[in-house]
Amino acid sequence: MSFSIKGRTAIVTGAGNGIGLAIARHFVRAGANVMFADINEEALEREIADLSADEDRVRMFTGDLRQKLCVANLISATVDAFDRVDILVNAARLVTGTAPLDAEDNSVEELMQQNLMMPLRLSQAIARRFVKQKAPSEDGPIGSIVNLSSIAGQRAHPDLMGFSIANAALDQMTRSMAVALAPQQIRVNGVSVGSVLSNNLLGWMRDHEHARSAILDATPMGRLANAAEVGDTVQYLASDASSFVTGQIVTLDGGRTLVDPAAIAVH
Repeated sequence: MSFSIKGRTAIVTGAGNGIGLAIARHFVRAGANVMFADINEEALEREIADLSADEDRVRMFTGDLRQKLCVANLISATVDAFDRVDILVNAARLVTGTAPLDAEDNSVEELMQQNLMMPLRLSQAIARRFVKQKAPSEDGPIGSIVNLSSIAGQRAHPDLMGFSIANAALDQMTRSMAVALAPQQIRVNGVSVGSVLSNNLLGWMRDHEHARSAILDATPMGRLANAAEVGDTVQYLASDASSFVTGQIVTLDGGRTLVDPAAIAVH
């Protein structure tokens, strides 16, 4: 089986910055047609300005994908540009803190809308498109959905309670949707990331001077992931190389979730 996604059409959400942008750029380099989708038009225009050499394979879409009409417009724009959709990468994420005892704090609801309901609705719509465009002679998987989540969904983070809950729910959505869509030969998988070297993380670590050493101490491999490693993993799950893989959450964290923090403290 091939890891190639050359000539296939992918929608990548959250493509205006961070990991979403890195994945979208990775897909362009791999030869795919890519719809860069984000709510921030200015960021999108800035980030894809240097992709003029690949202009025929790159498009951008801006809008709030929490809105049903916006989801329909995204799919229509992608089909108009590239005739079909083969891959969806749900990489748009919202990370905010939650005050656990504050009854007026609506962050959990907001995080669930962004990190769970948005990818759910988009995945449902894309799955319908996969089925609609399937050729009668087409055999095997007809589309791949990859959801980007966080190891926060596997561990309790008191200050990130809402984010943790949303990611745990997203992982379960990935498994449930994989089973539901398997009869249609649509694959659904996830990538649960730890700390990935990105502009967002670098900015956060500048504001929290001890964060980098704490993260490295908690990671058996002793380093941060780079965005290319996330792109490679997502490409694997989107390609024919993983044609019999569905409902799996690939954890990309350098072993961080395998270690008991108490064991680290002892050593």
